[in-house]
Amino acid sequence: MGLIILLIVGGIVGWLASLIMRTDAQQGILLNIVVGIVGAVLAGFLLSPILGAAPITSGAINLTSIVISLLGAIVLLAIVNLVRRGSVR
Repeated sequence: MGLIILLIVGGIVGWLASLIMRTDAQQGILLNIVVGIVGAVLAGFLLSPILGAAPITSGAINLTSIVISLLGAIVLLAIVNLVRRGSVR
């Protein structure tokens, strides 16, 4: 059950991050889910220890963990845009 919730929340977080970074037209739902989950893992390793909050990958689904995952997904999309285009946009 936890994996299904992670996929759903990861998809929503990835979609929101792609809307914020204006890459939604280039991505499909599968890439949104991947960006959301990889962003959540990235945020779990980098931002969660700094902020002292539980990452979404540990099963803690609350507003703080979702915001941290969203920040991780935005950072991931910024890195991808920087590598692809040479600018964050």
